[in-house]
Amino acid sequence: MDAAPPRLVIVAAVGRNGAIGARDQLPWRLRTDLRRYRAITMGKPMIMGRKTFESIGKPLPGRETILLSREGGATADGVFVARNLEAALRIATDRARVMNTNEIIVAGGADIYAQLIDRADTLRITEVDLAPDADAFFPTINPALWREAGREIHPAGPEDEAAFAFVDYDRRERDTPLG
Repeated sequence: MDAAPPRLVIVAAVGRNGAIGARDQLPWRLRTDLRRYRAITMGKPMIMGRKTFESIGKPLPGRETILLSREGGATADGVFVARNLEAALRIATDRARVMNTNEIIVAGGADIYAQLIDRADTLRITEVDLAPDADAFFPTINPALWREAGREIHPAGPEDEAAFAFVDYDRRERDTPLG
């Protein structure tokens, strides 16, 4: 019997206006969110686009990056390059098994979130209490498809620019089987 496929988990910090990025950078500083991001993603394969990878600047320790890029690019330990979404998902599934985890992290950017939100199993969203100028936005979370499973509200900490909430969503049951 084959093991269940790993769950696809989207992780993003999203402003009140849907903002997730400005000029290939996060439009805020939230140290508390970065600690949560590390905890959620540690020991897991992460699918991300070239711009997201370049904004981070290096592979993140304790994780493996599947870089989705038509142009190729990054060659470093812990970085795998995929030319299309299906190849990225195959690599991530293989790496999840090797890493002994049942989750694949979708780490952005906007185009990858938009392509995978309808295929994801879980959303782990940080709702940021800001509406900054931005050029990258998270897709709308459709309440017909997603059920809020948990919410933790936090005031801005000493190294946070704004208040925020950690909100987890689970996919609602599908009415018809996929296939």
